[in-house]
Amino acid sequence: MPMPRAVVWDFGNVIVRWDARTLYSKIFPDPAERDRFLTEVCTIDWHIATDRGVSFAENCGSLAARHPEHEAAIWAWKDRWWEMFSGSIAETEAAIEALDAKGVPQFGLSNVSLETLERTMAMSPAFSRLKGVVASAAEGLIKPDPAIFRLASERFGFAPEELMFVDDAAHNVKAARDLGFHVHHFTDPAALRPALEAAGLL
Repeated sequence: MPMPRAVVWDFGNVIVRWDARTLYSKIFPDPAERDRFLTEVCTIDWHIATDRGVSFAENCGSLAARHPEHEAAIWAWKDRWWEMFSGSIAETEAAIEALDAKGVPQFGLSNVSLETLERTMAMSPAFSRLKGVVASAAEGLIKPDPAIFRLASERFGFAPEELMFVDDAAHNVKAARDLGFHVHHFTDPAALRPALEAAGLL
């Protein structure tokens, strides 16, 4: 297998930190109540609809109709979305800058709503180093569907085996690996640069 020539980055919890609990800890100070809300009402499976292209308003409205007792907390998902973020990840920013200095092409592949894409990419100057982005909502495809990885490979102009994909979700990493991508499962920011060095990118 050839060494990778380019890097494809996930966004959330790879370049910028995102966690619904950052917001909902303000709304539900009781951890048990907060966890119950996030596992039974505003779940990640429910939120995925927005990453597929459904508007935040439509998604929150339909859920609030089913859970009127939580209407205000559900609409906070839309109205206070940005309070779920807690800054960028310095190790990733540094790696992106180092790769850019070496002339390594870099791209983005994210499950993200078009309503939030532009502002998300304004959170860090590292996003400006990406030469292209495949956003799930724009394509009607979502990771870990193999089709979105194939699309990214074609659009970026590199074969899967020429790309290193970095993501924090194990199922996305597996999907990319199964298609021939080099992969790095991002769980520890300190492990990122050694992985890029081992791949011959830095």
